[in-house]
Amino acid sequence: MAIIEVKVPDIGDFKDVGIIEILVKAGDTVKVEQSLITVESDKASMEIPSSAAGVVKELKVALGDKVNQGSLILVLEGEGAGAAPAAAPAATPAAAPVAAPAAAPVVAVAGPAGSYSGPVDVECEVLVLGAGPGGYSAAFRAADLGLKTVIVERYATLGGVCLNVGCIPSKALLHVAAVMDEVSHLGDLGVEFGAPTISIDKLRGHKEKVIGKLTGGLAAMAKMRKVTTVRGLGTFLDPYHLQVQETSGTGQDQTGTTKVVKFQRCIIAAGSQAVRLPFFPKDERIVDSTGALALKAVPKKMLIVGGGIIGLEMGTVYSTLGARLDVVEMMDGLMQGADRDLVKVWQKMNAPRFDNIMLKTKTVGAEATPEGIKVQFEGLDGTKSEGVYDLVLQAVGRTPNGGKIGADKAGVAVTDRGFIPVDVQMRTNVPHIFAIGDLVGQPMLAHKAVHEAHVAAEVIAGELKGNAELAKAQFDARVIPSVAYTDPEVAWVGLTEDQAKAQGIKVKKGLFPWTASGRAIANGRDEGFTKLLFDDSPEAHGHGKILGGGIVGTHAGDMIGEIALAIEMGADAVDIGKTIHPHPTLGESIGMAAEVAHGSCTDLPPSKK
Repeated sequence: MAIIEVKVPDIGDFKDVGIIEILVKAGDTVKVEQSLITVESDKASMEIPSSAAGVVKELKVALGDKVNQGSLILVLEGEGAGAAPAAAPAATPAAAPVAAPAAAPVVAVAGPAGSYSGPVDVECEVLVLGAGPGGYSAAFRAADLGLKTVIVERYATLGGVCLNVGCIPSKALLHVAAVMDEVSHLGDLGVEFGAPTISIDKLRGHKEKVIGKLTGGLAAMAKMRKVTTVRGLGTFLDPYHLQVQETSGTGQDQTGTTKVVKFQRCIIAAGSQAVRLPFFPKDERIVDSTGALALKAVPKKMLIVGGGIIGLEMGTVYSTLGARLDVVEMMDGLMQGADRDLVKVWQKMNAPRFDNIMLKTKTVGAEATPEGIKVQFEGLDGTKSEGVYDLVLQAVGRTPNGGKIGADKAGVAVTDRGFIPVDVQMRTNVPHIFAIGDLVGQPMLAHKAVHEAHVAAEVIAGELKGNAELAKAQFDARVIPSVAYTDPEVAWVGLTEDQAKAQGIKVKKGLFPWTASGRAIANGRDEGFTKLLFDDSPEAHGHGKILGGGIVGTHAGDMIGEIALAIEMGADAVDIGKTIHPHPTLGESIGMAAEVAHGSCTDLPPSKK
């Protein structure tokens, strides 16, 4: 038998936290992840789990003691080979790899968890709350691993915001806009088309057809996997029961019927909703992204409140259909988070769409009038102005739904902003309840949620099926790519130049302009470029591993995955540059950018010595 010391794992920025409860005693047998002590600070209370299994030989702490990361809790007699690293308590931010989602601040759970002893309508091993990309991926993966799975969804179809009123329908409309814009430029090449005739009804129908095809496919796959779908609004009754208020129609109309689902494990995938500014009046001319995608009509004058990706994508669609745009943004630039060089190219190309780009400006008031929505603005320098608009799109961000599911009844910690903190296995502070997607932190992206979903499902399957390998699954992505599906597309992953500078990281840049790309020139779209950043710190000996990259131009989003893979694999400029890319393609610009960094590119003039 091995002697194992169990210590306090990484608990984020919590220091000198007091022990308010000891949950085991000498002689007890404990399992991996079993809670040992409860600690409390002014920010949160949390349970500290065991990093190994065995019999408690000696306690090294007492009630009232102050502990930190690394403090010795107890000594176990156990099998050394069975020891596993302790997961950070879910009430604290997990230690994250480069560019992983930032953890949200935490608050203590108010009051004890609920207790339910009434009748049960459905029982399952795994309950998934929410059927967006994260939710249905979690449910399908759990079912594929042999678990009886139930998914609870408030809307009539699976797919969540992304498939129904987000990513997919917006891309269907953006494709149409991109084709229209492309055709308008062909006159310069000797191919003339007449002015387009737009049928909003047919365009809306096309969008709905795309949605129907995808959501119908999900329903079929759920049936194939024998995943049970329960429709309604889910709220916890206690740590093992969820009440579902049945909904009907295309929205969330409640029928009055309720069901109770009993579960062994739960994955919360309840997503987020658009932020609504409180001073905007209720008016059909003021919409969020869902309302904009309804595409009821094309306004003459449109205001986008917020200069992020969602607003600019929808602005692209409406502009191509005939609207004139204003955008207002509190920060000093659009598309915050993207490499500024990429954004400059986009902004130069899209300048004709906008009458006004109001940066460092707040929206401070709005009034519904017969002529339109009258909106008041105030610059950070005190300058005041106003405008009247036929349509106002609120695109100032999204807020997580963690506070709307009765999480406190399950004992799950939720922050004051609605986020649910989790560890690297997506586990909340309640060991058998997991959370994924928008409500666990930024970035709020579907592709992040899907990978988190697989981790949660695999950990649960590992625990329930006794598969140690699956039980070790962790979300350890180095980077998460971002894409603005505007025209041109803007895509980036890993560090930007500004971030590298702020962090004191010396980088070598390889930038390949598309003015030297045969495919881009042939397409008549050579405005873009591909940029790669490599570690150039002294210890990297000049050409270290790739740290980040960005692309601006057509199909940038389709290519950014190669750069993400290169970062995950720890590739350097030689690895990428000597990988043979097909010619002539836009993708070969990635290899050429690496050659520029390496000093071996022959498709550009020689660099000055």
